[in-house]
Amino acid sequence: MAESCANLYASNMPSPPSETIRNYSLYGEFKHLPDVLHCETIAERSILHDWELAPHRHDRLHQLLLLRVGGGVARLDDREEALRPGTLVNVPPGSVHGFSFEPGTQGLVVTLADAMLDELFGRDVETRRGVARCWTAKAGDAIDGLMAQIRREYAARSPARALVLRGLSAMLLGHAMRVATRAETARGKASEAQLLMRFESLLEMHFRQHWRVADYARELAITPTHLSRVVRAATGGPASRLIDARVVREGRRQLAFTHLGVAVIAYMLGFTDPALFTRVFTRVAGCSPRAFRQQMEGRAGQRR
Repeated sequence: MAESCANLYASNMPSPPSETIRNYSLYGEFKHLPDVLHCETIAERSILHDWELAPHRHDRLHQLLLLRVGGGVARLDDREEALRPGTLVNVPPGSVHGFSFEPGTQGLVVTLADAMLDELFGRDVETRRGVARCWTAKAGDAIDGLMAQIRREYAARSPARALVLRGLSAMLLGHAMRVATRAETARGKASEAQLLMRFESLLEMHFRQHWRVADYARELAITPTHLSRVVRAATGGPASRLIDARVVREGRRQLAFTHLGVAVIAYMLGFTDPALFTRVFTRVAGCSPRAFRQQMEGRAGQRR
């Protein structure tokens, strides 16, 4: 611990050929690390490289980056993520990552050795799984406060420093796992909402063709069970109910605003048998097509 921390984050790897992924060994990644963790500002390293950090990886280091002011783009494995104030970036060992920051961007980077993670997680496989892949999410006040506290403790060299830093690291990883879980739940809900919109769009295009749940699921590249689960969660009923409701809604319009016969309307809506249209309409609307039209004509007469 007496060794200066100035060089803890310096790479001991020579520059690799341009066609290979850079593998930075930041701490030296020795068995006995010279410090509990490393903490620095985003600017400390980025400003030396014109705010561009080329894609690279660390085999034995886990990093958490918190962006507070400014912005940029994170390259995480095979995708890019926009960085905005309040974004937390999780980079586990071995993940390829790179950053392009706006000049003047402010934030903090905490780096932990995998040996430290082994010590902190112990048998808590579930928590480790939550931070075992690259992701970005909104940090929140708890993460921001912990990162700031780690920065102060890291720089202070106070008594029991190593113990305090280990405790803060455990809290940081625990809160990071919670952030990841919330973000994953939100992404799932957004994905389901998008799926529902796509289903409703297809329904508008194909309801006259009498597609069933399996047809829509095939077009959406999902299982019928998944489609019905998503629709039930959003509407309280299965996908088949939504399909029938769309056909009947069009039937109601034709019955209310035209003088077309029930059989003609049935054929317009894709039914080869008007009796089948009547059964579907009655089940969904609670009355027959003829009874519905009579109700509409009665209301129109009252308004006159």
